[in-house]
Amino acid sequence: MSEPILIWGAGAIGGILGAYLARAGHAVHMVDIVEAHVDAMRSDGLHVEGPVETFTQVLPASTPTELQGQFSRIFLAVKAHHTEAALDMLIPHLAPGGYIVSAQNGLNEIIIADRIGAENTVGCFVNYGADWLEPGRILYGNRAAVAVGELDGRMTDRVREIHALLCIIEPEAVLTDNIWGYLWGKLGYGALLFATALTPLSMSDAMAEPDHRAVYQALGHEVMRLANAQNIRPLGFNGFDPHAFLKADKAGMNASLAAMVEHNRHTAKTHSGIWRDLAVRKRRTEVDAQVGLLVALGEKHGVKTPTLSRLVELIHDIEDGRRAQSADLVDLMVPLCN
Repeated sequence: MSEPILIWGAGAIGGILGAYLARAGHAVHMVDIVEAHVDAMRSDGLHVEGPVETFTQVLPASTPTELQGQFSRIFLAVKAHHTEAALDMLIPHLAPGGYIVSAQNGLNEIIIADRIGAENTVGCFVNYGADWLEPGRILYGNRAAVAVGELDGRMTDRVREIHALLCIIEPEAVLTDNIWGYLWGKLGYGALLFATALTPLSMSDAMAEPDHRAVYQALGHEVMRLANAQNIRPLGFNGFDPHAFLKADKAGMNASLAAMVEHNRHTAKTHSGIWRDLAVRKRRTEVDAQVGLLVALGEKHGVKTPTLSRLVELIHDIEDGRRAQSADLVDLMVPLCN
């Protein structure tokens, strides 16, 4: 297919996707709201750096207002809380019969499907570590799990095509009939990363803190109980063991935390994107779109979520300048854990 693949959002995730696909000979077109980033990509190129690989790739790029035409294949790679606004600008550029792949955190496939139909929406799970450093520069910190699947679990020609594309970035990418399992597994893992972002510590050091182990156990348990309430079978990856957290198996949860700590010891991306939003970019995080959504689901299903609820409050306190990042904030959650 000669028509370019449109990648909407050229930050950490989208930038890596675009650079690798273009280098492999696929036609891509990048869209981003940061004009300086767009200018850099189409002039000097997007510079990918880090322990995985270092290279520079010139990429066709536009701001949303500059973009023209329609595209059959679109990867959406914006922050979860920007999904609706991105769709407002993106949908006029979606060709009839085309589809959107959600390369995001959270359950944005639900939002996308509500707007364009489930038949035009593909689920995608991405866990590789990357950071947008500045216009034209992205850190590729580590390889990690990637999966793609149709929302209804069918194996279709288009999802096989997307899987082949993702294998260019991650050779061990998974083609799955349970994409919701991966997405809910990422929600559990992501809740733990939000807790690490309360502190100045790296992801590994924060999760390894013995005095805070009960908090990480409680967060994972609450998310897995919510998945169970919705008849979702979460899947594990990169050390996260959903079964252990669902059953509140302390030995299993401790083993899982140790595995996640070890996984995150081997990355140049030492802190989460959430931490970076709070400490470096000084902007709002995805907490409402991810953890806040979980709290709302808990209310709907009658599942108590005290640690998730407190986590949302504490992230908001940092965002709004009421508190500074500190390990003391995780201490405030310990009394909520049984």
